[in-house]
Amino acid sequence: AVHRPRAFREAGDTDDAGMTGSHGRISGILLAGGQGRRMGGVDKGLQLLRGQPMARHVIDRFAPQVDELLINANQNLEQYQSLGYRVIPDAIGGFAGPLAGLHRGLSEAAHPLVVTAPCDSPFLPLDLVVQLKAALDANNAELAVAKTGDQPHPVFSLCRKSVLPSLTAFLESGGRKIDLWYSTLKVVEVPFADEAAFRNINTREELTASE
Repeated sequence: AVHRPRAFREAGDTDDAGMTGSHGRISGILLAGGQGRRMGGVDKGLQLLRGQPMARHVIDRFAPQVDELLINANQNLEQYQSLGYRVIPDAIGGFAGPLAGLHRGLSEAAHPLVVTAPCDSPFLPLDLVVQLKAALDANNAELAVAKTGDQPHPVFSLCRKSVLPSLTAFLESGGRKIDLWYSTLKVVEVPFADEAAFRNINTREELTASE
């Protein structure tokens, strides 16, 4: 199932930034590769929220914004496949964090732009991708990251596939911290007004409160 955002509907269309065809197409990566330690070691994306897996709530808001969706997961692969999208585990072992998920996503993505969202943020903005892309293009940046107030949200970012060699080298050197890797790139921070849209659910208590 492929959902196309309004801005990138057909290969000949001109998107909002004046780019045409495949240049504006975007692959989305749902990051579900963690161990869910703060939730008791369970797979967060599969925990039920209002009767549906948390990942399904994220997909319902995220998939319509991209041209392709991939799910990065390292366990319960069949359950994630049942959500209707291709599942890709980390290429780097040991649960190396969201950068490992982005790394595999960049390797597998069909399109030149790749955007990520985590499986535990079921309220993400419906205009996330269009805002990130507008800022990326306007600033000729390599990566655009969402921000509310003074707080960047690095797992909500859009980057060019051309950053893959940089990320590979960073991970191979043992790097894991997203902001350290960002510091090597041309980054634009993109302000969003609604802090609650970026709220993530880490614990059982937060899950219960979100019901």
